Amino acid sequence: MRLMRYGTRDGAKTPVVLDAAGQARDVSSLVGDFTPETIPAIRNTLEGVDLEGLPLFETQGKRVAPPVSQPRNIWGIGLNYSDHAAESGMPVPTEPILFNKASRTYCGPNDPLLYAKGMSKLDWEVELGVVIGREALNVSRADALDYVLGYCVVHDVSERAWQAERGGQWVKGKSFPNFCPTGPVLVTGDELGDPGKLALWAEINGKRLQDGTTEKMIFDVATIIAYMSEFIQLEPGDLICTGTPPGVGMGLKPPRYLSPGDRVRLGVEGLGEQEQVVERLADR
Repeated sequence: MRLMRYGTRDGAKTPVVLDAAGQARDVSSLVGDFTPETIPAIRNTLEGVDLEGLPLFETQGKRVAPPVSQPRNIWGIGLNYSDHAAESGMPVPTEPILFNKASRTYCGPNDPLLYAKGMSKLDWEVELGVVIGREALNVSRADALDYVLGYCVVHDVSERAWQAERGGQWVKGKSFPNFCPTGPVLVTGDELGDPGKLALWAEINGKRLQDGTTEKMIFDVATIIAYMSEFIQLEPGDLICTGTPPGVGMGLKPPRYLSPGDRVRLGVEGLGEQEQVVERLADR
């Protein structure tokens, strides 16, 4: 299945499933929204449904919302690509590096990136996002993918000065509003196939700077879920940002960061594309 949602940031959303022709079919008569409460039953509710019998949803002019509603938790994995660790000049981690992103970072895939007073090193990071489908605690690596609802594109935006120069706490550099554009589509694992063999890329003002593959992950999706579930009970709807390949601004020589007016375009194979413009926040 390929799930999407449309609607304003703070208003009602319409959940849709894309049919075989890529048309959006309104499924709100079957499930009111894709939320942490409804996610565990989504497969049973929607699998086998005749999508052709559901109404088409007019997407023209509508805002694309994140493919599931606000997650209870947003998790990140740092330095999870061997080639990104190399460009950062940091050792390859022996265990996954975990951090959080604040809830207000979560936004639609094409919402603006916000540039606030005090920012100086705003950076891009295309990532594979994983959405948890049911509670996971102390799960094995062999069973870990059974706890996944699906996969999506995530942009783990980072303000590097806040991350590295303000006490070394990553959460400060990862948690400004709109620092986690998500979507446009959530693709279930049975349709996507192997999440460990996906191309992912990012372009800044039309120039491709990130061009990687999830084959370079140090810790694959199953390992990440099993590892996290040793310490944390993962909840339905939780979003895990699994790390980024090389080509981020911090790793360029010389480093290059985003400025107001810059346009970022990024995508993951089989999961669609995002596009954002950096927008200055007046006096904030």
